[in-house]
Amino acid sequence: MSEPSLSEQPASLRDDVLAFGDSVHNQLRRALSALDTLDPELARTVVDGDRLVNERYLDLERDCIEVLALHQPVASDLRAVVTAFKILTDLERIADLAANLASLVEPLTAEIRDDAFAAVRLIEIGELASEMVIDALYAFETGDADLCRTVVDRDGSLNDRCQDAMDTVVRQLLDPTETAPFASVAPDVLQRVLVLVRDLERIGDHAANVAARSYYAFKADDALLR
Repeated sequence: MSEPSLSEQPASLRDDVLAFGDSVHNQLRRALSALDTLDPELARTVVDGDRLVNERYLDLERDCIEVLALHQPVASDLRAVVTAFKILTDLERIADLAANLASLVEPLTAEIRDDAFAAVRLIEIGELASEMVIDALYAFETGDADLCRTVVDRDGSLNDRCQDAMDTVVRQLLDPTETAPFASVAPDVLQRVLVLVRDLERIGDHAANVAARSYYAFKADDALLR
């Protein structure tokens, strides 16, 4: 069987990126579900599954390098391959962050979920980040430049939500006597909530990167890249 031609390679990479993106998003969904239900067994499956995600990422990274080395693509083909490579990196980092979210589940309690999570709207923030990931992947799949811009714009709103949540937690850490919905939550647990919010913000940032890089691939325009 002959090797795929250069014109076929970017399309094949695109399909591989989308399949990888689906597996990463599934990891994120399971991590958020584990946080919402405080399910340690589900959380462990996410942490354990990160190894397989990393292995697949390395395989796809090698594929991109091989295309660049053997075919030396130019113009739109080069843009497509480089975009695929960079999007893969953003997706792998989302998977790492999902595993980190899951790793923080086990010491948490229903009281913490009902008080601290509710006070900062953690699960709601997680849903927003998850929607950004799936929309960024859909924009990449369909070539929807308008959706790319929308995802990037939504990152600013997510960042604001995360900053408000972190400010709420920091106020409680600085003044434990302050009356708050989670005034009885221990400082080390509040610090864990800060990490959860920070990781969700970073997931949104990587989703915005996927959208911005996709826009660049479609339009040869780096206006959305930061």
